[in-house]
Amino acid sequence: MIEAQVLTKRYGEKTAVDRLDFTVKPGTVTGFLGPNGAGKSTTMRMIVGLDAPTSGSVTVNGRRYAQHRAPLQEVGALLEAKSIHPGRSAYNHLNALALTHGIPRSRVDEVIDLAGLGSVAKKRAGAFSLGMGQRLGIAAALLGDPQIVMLDEPVNGLDPEGVLWIRNLLTGLAQEGRTVFVSSHLMSEMALVADHLIIVGRGRLLADTTVRDLVREAGGDTVRVATQDPARLRDVLAGPGVDITGQVGTEELHVTGISAREIGLKAAEHGIALFELSQRTVSLEEAFMDLTRDAVEYHGTTTGIDTLGRVA
Repeated sequence: MIEAQVLTKRYGEKTAVDRLDFTVKPGTVTGFLGPNGAGKSTTMRMIVGLDAPTSGSVTVNGRRYAQHRAPLQEVGALLEAKSIHPGRSAYNHLNALALTHGIPRSRVDEVIDLAGLGSVAKKRAGAFSLGMGQRLGIAAALLGDPQIVMLDEPVNGLDPEGVLWIRNLLTGLAQEGRTVFVSSHLMSEMALVADHLIIVGRGRLLADTTVRDLVREAGGDTVRVATQDPARLRDVLAGPGVDITGQVGTEELHVTGISAREIGLKAAEHGIALFELSQRTVSLEEAFMDLTRDAVEYHGTTTGIDTLGRVA
């Protein structure tokens, strides 16, 4: 478990992390999301003691990272994929880590196989592609068989097979009861693997929620239904967790907490004719963009381009 309490980091007048409170629990994949400059990397560095908090605290399994006698066996972290000696082979890099942390050499072979590095294990890591560097970094993070796995942008540079491997790895680790904390800018991947989300912007906590709840709050589960008898349909659909809105005098209702299919079946069962039945689909990316709109620090600009390809 990772616990942050009023966690704050300042660099001069710049506040990178501003009084963060959150808990990352075992048995689930927690996505750590935020725009560039939101403070994600700084927070992760403080978790493993690479940066000291200005104030507040962060603990892993009840202690500060530096207080653990075998930290690599508590937290496995990937913060920078190619933070390795370029002249060492992948095997020697992992073996050096194992020797300095009292980890059996047999575990080196295990993580090499797990990360799909068998064919390149004896090659110099400096010649690795970004994707292979990612695999090596993840192998190093898993070397101590840790209860907490923390990965910063783990799918960067990976091919589709590698992305699928990461997806299965993360969900498998969580199913084993481990704490899995992952940052990513790929909302499509987070929607597939993350159960819980911690979202930050400009160093502050914006949301501590589930993917389902975030999407629902952005209107992702809203069904628009039109009928000649909205009052009767409202009575038919009413129930725990169902929210129905609509202006008096109109035929249209907006319903959350029940699917379009269920609405259609209930209306048919009670002989209520429907003129329209449609469910709005909101992606995690849309919900994230809506939530963080005011917290984006770096904005791009758009330009007009004419039919000859010239910038207007």
